[in-house]
Amino acid sequence: MSAFARRGACPALSAPMQTGDGLLARLHTVAGGLSPKALIGLCESALRHGNGIVEVTARGSVQIRGLTPPSAQALARDVDALEIDVRSGVPVETGALAGIDAEEIADPRPLANEIRAAIEKAGLGARLGPKVSVVVDGGGRLPMDAVLADVRLVACGNPKAWHLAIGGTAASARQLGVVEKSQACAAAITILEAIAALGREARARDLDAQRVVTEIPLSGLPAISPLVREMAGRPERGNLQARPTGTPVSMFSLADGTLALGIALPFGSMPAENIIALAQGAIAVGVTEIRPAPSRTLLFPGVSLDACDNLRDAAASLGFITHAADPRLSIAACPGSPACTSGRIATRALAERIAAHDADFLDGSFTLHVSGCAKGCAHPAPAALTLVGHDLNAHDDGAGIALDATARSPEAAGTVISDAQAGVARIASLARRNRQSGETVAACLSRLGAATVTTAFMQGRE
Repeated sequence: MSAFARRGACPALSAPMQTGDGLLARLHTVAGGLSPKALIGLCESALRHGNGIVEVTARGSVQIRGLTPPSAQALARDVDALEIDVRSGVPVETGALAGIDAEEIADPRPLANEIRAAIEKAGLGARLGPKVSVVVDGGGRLPMDAVLADVRLVACGNPKAWHLAIGGTAASARQLGVVEKSQACAAAITILEAIAALGREARARDLDAQRVVTEIPLSGLPAISPLVREMAGRPERGNLQARPTGTPVSMFSLADGTLALGIALPFGSMPAENIIALAQGAIAVGVTEIRPAPSRTLLFPGVSLDACDNLRDAAASLGFITHAADPRLSIAACPGSPACTSGRIATRALAERIAAHDADFLDGSFTLHVSGCAKGCAHPAPAALTLVGHDLNAHDDGAGIALDATARSPEAAGTVISDAQAGVARIASLARRNRQSGETVAACLSRLGAATVTTAFMQGRE
């Protein structure tokens, strides 16, 4: 474990990545979940060997921060001793409620296992870049629409077929058509082979989709609807829905008649002691599995309604997010300074202040991305509003703003002010004054236009 992952690679347990507060290791469990005792043991290991901060990522992986080269090795030994099976190689992801969701169209696990075996047989793990991934979505209550993937297979109305798309989220991926269930694995491998042929830096977005389609046996079933095609790539601020569907912070009916409770970590981060306390509370109400889930959440399946209520109360008292309307769910914030050497601002402290001061502004119709630098790790896709940390002068750090863009947008570098919270507060005030009846904040900002919104943000520029 002496060779650490380069920045931009995936910081797996076997190859942690250097950050501003030490090494970062990421774990994605094979089974999808952990027993409460195993999660407690992992958090205790984080306290012993790291800085005691445990994170759940946007894709549902667990991260341990603040490691050193020797302590990273000790963490790996602890994971082995806890008998936690950690995935390696090309990620093939199935969603947090895979196989137990009462509303799932198809169980995605058999197809995902088939694809994993085929990837290993073809030796693709060594030929693909570290961020290449596959999503197999069973079409249940927690869709994986927001998860970036190079290959997307989504269950459709016909139980013997899967929608196939490449290179992006559900909205931005290129839709290829429908494949029969028996051909779905072969289709995924064909696409991964095509990516591998372009080199380890390649992704599905680099492929010639038309050429790839000629090599895939698409079915004669109806392709994805024109409406879905029209929605693909639509700017986020055009979304008129007040709260995105599929939020994991809720209760879900399971196929066996029990419930699953979802709670979120604020910006994906929590002290290990708080997670230990919550896991102990889960044991007390009979929970046998805790599933790290996309959108930086933890799911507690197999519980009764009373147990859900008890767990939700315990989680709220420990600082977790327990309600889907919590304004912090509308913010994506990276660790920022000082946790990351690239961070120019204390992103999460800034995000907490914005959420506390302008909760009504964060109505769930858009994402506010608070990025410590131009890399935009917390939200790689374009966001309606993105704050980007920049060096303002020798004594101050500041942030610029970009609209309908990523953190890499040149616009952010030209709009830097010293008090980004005040700038967002001015945008919030602008929205309150101009918002029409029944209009979301996203629609209001879109109607007002980028120039007006940017001017409001910069009014107090020094």
